[in-house]
Amino acid sequence: MSADGSVRLFLGGDLMTGRGIDQILPHPSSPELYESWVRDAGDYVALAERVSGPIPRGAPFDYVWGDALAELERQQPALRIVNLETSITRSARHAPAKGIHYRMHPDNLPCLTAAGIDCCVLANNHVLDWGREGLIETLAVLERAGIAVAGAGRDDAEAARPAVLTAGAGRRLEVFACGVGSSGIPANWAAAPERPGVQYVPDCSRASVDQLVGWIVDRHVDGALVLASLHWGGNWGYAVPDEHVRLAHRLVDEAGVHLVHGHSSHHPLGIEVYRDRLILYGCGDLLNDYEGISGYESFRSDLTAMYFPELDARTGELTALVVVPVQIRRLRLNRPAPEDAAWLAERLGAQSRRFGVGFAERDGRLQADW
Repeated sequence: MSADGSVRLFLGGDLMTGRGIDQILPHPSSPELYESWVRDAGDYVALAERVSGPIPRGAPFDYVWGDALAELERQQPALRIVNLETSITRSARHAPAKGIHYRMHPDNLPCLTAAGIDCCVLANNHVLDWGREGLIETLAVLERAGIAVAGAGRDDAEAARPAVLTAGAGRRLEVFACGVGSSGIPANWAAAPERPGVQYVPDCSRASVDQLVGWIVDRHVDGALVLASLHWGGNWGYAVPDEHVRLAHRLVDEAGVHLVHGHSSHHPLGIEVYRDRLILYGCGDLLNDYEGISGYESFRSDLTAMYFPELDARTGELTALVVVPVQIRRLRLNRPAPEDAAWLAERLGAQSRRFGVGFAERDGRLQADW
């Protein structure tokens, strides 16, 4: 916590360290895949090399973070929170009903600690790609590394439990995480008594949101800041559904949430500041292995962002927001060229205008104004 009583966080969207990313790290998993078109995870590395140039194998654990590490050092966030959309496991039992499976070898876990990640949200549609056995191992690996988890557990009680983090000077942050069915999470991935799984919300109906609000209210401890991390909606498209807006507003109004951390979209979506509370409707992928894959080029999923909100430590009100554009090239995060950063700034500004939020570019960083 800073001397002026504010708390700065780092929030990232979907961190996808499986498949091609896992293959270039020191301890790659067995590369077999069960996709319709790709059967070897190394093919994703080859696709990226075809468009971006050579990529090292056995790369240092911090390689994938690239220029993001210098930005983290510059910003000095009190806490670093991402949505980890990958199972960390040796399991060879893939989920047969899934078309895509993300897996990182447990010995590659230092790629997370290299960036000082404090908390991994696991309520998403890939954390059980390698079965419940894979989820149990993921939980154990993260626990041994001292990385908090939210949104999944060995049973429903554990999955519902928020991560409680210290933001400095004794100030606590509670991370409540859940996944909504619209993001592609199978309903049978929901945690249950004696069944590992995720904290699952079937839809955004009034009844489901009532339960979501009640879940947070019942478990929130007075005096803590509250972050709600939601995996919701589809992967492509800029439209923010009205039901997401209503849900986010109810979390602020009725559950006392100070910050909504939305993800699932593969590209950044609009940003709202509602009653001085930050709502990120879609953070985009923080890191993926999509280089060279065609089909959605207009969305530029290679251009993503690091989010650095600053909150009043007493009230949780947003006092500042810096969004730092980064670009995925050669399976690592890089500073984008000025014209690429400007493209992302224009898109993010156009989508956020609906919510009364604008951005001013300063030294390659976007300062939010509302």
